Amino acid sequence: MAAVIPHSFFTDFDINLFKSGKHFRLYEKLGAHLTKVDGKKGTYFAVWAPSAKSVSVVGEFNHWQAGEHELNVRWDQSGIWEGFIPGVDMGTLYKYKIQSHHNDIWTEKADPFGRYCEIPPNTASVVWDASYKWKDESWMKNRTEHNALDKPYSVYEVHLGSWKKKNGWESLSYIELADELVNYVADMGFTHVEFMPIMEYPYDPSWGYQLTGYFAPTSRFGKPEDFKLLVDKFHEKGIGVILDWVPSHFPEDAHGLGFFDGSHLYEHPDRRRGYHPDWKSLIFNYGRNEVRAFLISNAVFWLDQYHVDGLRVDAVASMLYLDYSREDGEWEPNMYGNNENLEAMSFLREMNQEVYASFEGIQTIAEESTAFTGVSKPVHYGGLGFGMKWMMGWMHDTLEFFKKEPIYRSYDLNNITFSMTYAFTENFMLPFSHDEVVYGKNSLLYRMPGDEWQRFANLRMLYGYMFTHPGANLLFMGGEFGQSSEWDFQNSLDWHLTQYDFHSGIQETIKDLNKLYKESPALYEKQFSPEGFQWIEYNDQENTVISYKRMGNDPEDDLIVVCNFTPVPRENYRVGVHKTKQMKLLFNSDDAKYAGSGIGKKTLRPTAKEWNGCPKSVNMTLPPLSVIVYK
Repeated sequence: MAAVIPHSFFTDFDINLFKSGKHFRLYEKLGAHLTKVDGKKGTYFAVWAPSAKSVSVVGEFNHWQAGEHELNVRWDQSGIWEGFIPGVDMGTLYKYKIQSHHNDIWTEKADPFGRYCEIPPNTASVVWDASYKWKDESWMKNRTEHNALDKPYSVYEVHLGSWKKKNGWESLSYIELADELVNYVADMGFTHVEFMPIMEYPYDPSWGYQLTGYFAPTSRFGKPEDFKLLVDKFHEKGIGVILDWVPSHFPEDAHGLGFFDGSHLYEHPDRRRGYHPDWKSLIFNYGRNEVRAFLISNAVFWLDQYHVDGLRVDAVASMLYLDYSREDGEWEPNMYGNNENLEAMSFLREMNQEVYASFEGIQTIAEESTAFTGVSKPVHYGGLGFGMKWMMGWMHDTLEFFKKEPIYRSYDLNNITFSMTYAFTENFMLPFSHDEVVYGKNSLLYRMPGDEWQRFANLRMLYGYMFTHPGANLLFMGGEFGQSSEWDFQNSLDWHLTQYDFHSGIQETIKDLNKLYKESPALYEKQFSPEGFQWIEYNDQENTVISYKRMGNDPEDDLIVVCNFTPVPRENYRVGVHKTKQMKLLFNSDDAKYAGSGIGKKTLRPTAKEWNGCPKSVNMTLPPLSVIVYK
């Protein structure tokens, strides 16, 4: 095969942007790109390796021998090695063989910008052109109508490898998921789907959170263009796609980013800031311009090349604090003497500014578990610039409350009501995620107390409370039909359970709650504003009942929500209201079609009796362990 021909995709302007950390389309330049030079077909390669003495492209075409196809280092101190190799075609396996200036260390690495990878446990990159003709022009043009903060946001979280199996063990492909998963999510009424990381990862038990191929959809389920088809099909059904994105850490696998060119290139060189003790992984050097450009280019890549509608950013808390999971003496304060990682904060702000400026109608969502202020506030107001933040405190308090036997709940009613003291300090998403159904925590169903009937009634009630609480919603797969066992990434969900009334009843509950959410402006128009919520009664410890009003832009859309946290039906329970109009029942978690008892009145007529500080009131029948919603 012919030798490397000098060639470059980079202009001087590109290099200046790269060095200053402001080049956010690096995937158009670095990596492997099929092209023609002097009429010859082949592949242009470019890789950043500033500590290298030599860089060779090795692969099938040269029997993996270093020195056969050495790239040329640029003259501008950018640290970029590049060149064109004629005859290297689509589908060619390759790596970079790097000789370092540091003690002549040799590394053999997958391409950090590789668009496709071998199926693990194999580790080579694959030259690929994921050409695809998109059919989602209408969705992309009108995406803001689906994805804005004052629109319904009900998310189904999915681990692609274990959602459903065929032949008892084999995961569905992207193409098969484009049929089965898309139709299922649409039938259930979710507005969005969120994929646990689909970027290439070597180790299945990491669930995808230890990435080695940041620019490649995992080859486990098919080709890159097949994943584009999956996104396209979701858009066809009017469903947004969110990707889990992991800029917080990466694994030390030999072919990955760690010690890339014989130096600490991507990771911080100080082990106190460059190593994560919890996950035994490396932490990016957020203060290095080229690393920031790499990460922001990666966020842009998925929004640009794969038309995704949002990024859920993993482990933000671990990025924000220098002392995260570290004891005294294991971390060093910042220049102001405190524990905030100023470089990571600056990176997150810049990332959010770039993606919101470049892509209309997208959202970024922070998985951030501390009381850090301003996560979802705009950067120009001093915030981090995310669109939403997971409401971890609400999730923890709610599950703690629901696991108690109802007889004891009256003493802990504040666990439920406390969330409203801070509910509007951020744009919160309420998450019942994969983290809540693993490691001995049990499934959501089996965290509910009581006999079988009560377990399912409690779970229906939990979901009713979740969907009527201010904020957006996220539910991990299996929760929508009452999966009884903990999630196991190696096995399919227990779909056979849906043949039983109690489990199909949970499914119908979620369908109707999604319908209620999407058809009720009072539940979404002001879901992040205190103007969208008003307590009616939050301190009825005697009956263990709370009630509240949800409001949108039009008072005619107001909803009354009443939660009875005990298995005791309550006749003639009085609730204060402001209007004398007849009230219609929109949702009852105890409905017989959900395998409930069917108690409850379809319509109510208020009377002129003051109650709960309201000029009118109405007598209700509260079903056991229920959430009821009236309009």
